[in-house]
Formats: sequence, C-alpha cells, structure tokens
Amino acid sequence: MRFRRKATSDEATPETPEASDAPATPDASEDAAAPPPDVATGPHDLADVDVDAETPGYVDLGALLVPGRAGLELRMQVDERSQQVAAVLFVGDGGAVEIRPFAAPRNGGLWESVRRDIAAETARRGGTATEGPGPFGPELRVMMSVTTQDGRSGQQASRVVGVDGPRWFLRATLLGKPAVDPDAAGPYVDAVRSVVVVRGQGAMAPGDALPLKVPAEARKVVPPTAPDDEIE
Repeated sequence: MRFRRKATSDEATPETPEASDAPATPDASEDAAAPPPDVATGPHDLADVDVDAETPGYVDLGALLVPGRAGLELRMQVDERSQQVAAVLFVGDGGAVEIRPFAAPRNGGLWESVRRDIAAETARRGGTATEGPGPFGPELRVMMSVTTQDGRSGQQASRVVGVDGPRWFLRATLLGKPAVDPDAAGPYVDAVRSVVVVRGQGAMAPGDALPLKVPAEARKVVPPTAPDDEIE
C-alpha cells in the first residue's frame, strides 16, 4: 500500500471543493432517517454487513474498511500541512478514483447541496460542471483548464459522484480514463461499491470529514505526477 501527499495548486490534477462545514438548517424532516444506499450493491454501512476491522482481506482505514481490488493499487492521500489523511485512492492503469467520507445529517440530502457548491466553485475557476445520471444517481461531469508541469495547457475531466448514507456522505471523484470512458470506469465504480463506512456514534457537524488513518503496514512514497496523456 502507498499513500500520497495532497496535490498542490500547481499540479495538473484539480481538487474538488469540500462539502460545507456549516450544519444543515433544521426543518420538519430533521428526525427522519436518510434512505440507506443499496445494501446489495454498496457502498455499505457497517451495520448492514458482516465485516469488521479484523475481517481478512479488508484494510482498516478508520472511517472506511476497504477490501483489496484486483488490478487497482490502494493509496492514501495525506495533507502536507496537517499530516492528516485526506482521502483514499484506488489507482489503476490510466485512472483513479478518490474517495472521501463525511458526516451528514440524520435525514441525509447532503449530496444535493454539495453538487451546487461544486458547480459554483468550478464555474468560479473557469470550468464547467454538468449534471447527469450515473450509477449512484445524479453526478457531476467536471471539465477544468489545467497547465502541465512542462507549461502546456489543456482540459482535464473528472466525474464527481455522491452517496447519502445513514449519518454519513461519501464523495468519489473519478479521474483520468474513468472520467470519460464508461467502459474504463467499471472497476473504479465497483471499488466505490466495495467500501464499508464506519460512521461511529460521536456527534459531528454535517460536512465534517470522517477521520481516516494510515495503517501501520503502509509505506511512504513520492507522489506521482498526473500523466500528460490524461490532458487533452
């Protein structure tokens, strides 16, 4: 397993905006539980599966239990300043999917507001974010202008998907080939479906990142740069 440092602003891979840390405005439905994700297909809540941190084949990353996936390498993205794990990545030939778990209100619905925030921030940065159907419901297809390390300009695509679970929200961003080729996206979508979310019982504001951790067996490597062939 590897973990990588958080991309800096001059790298080609764009960061998608974070969910708002502000608590959702209470309303009459505040006590209603969010509909769970499809238990048969995932991603899963810990209460819905017979899995724990000791289950063979799974890696305990704190808020996520992640199984190994054939053909994909599991990596951790670590924020350089805080030294905290920011995201989990499955990386394959020509693409990757970045997964981030967040706390959510009991009645769910965080993905709707996060989509609006991402679309607004993308437009502010000169890109486009188009909403369309996807394997998890509504998703955003994002296109951003980027500059490679050798000074070339181009367009880089990503697909941002979200899953509202019981008091948690999972955001996944497909990068590289999976963002533009539905056939190439299959293994990465399956990787997202395989994840088990460990929300915990502690009180957290909606939009707060659920804590991730680096396993003891992980080793630190120099982060790879985005391949130039992913830039159009």
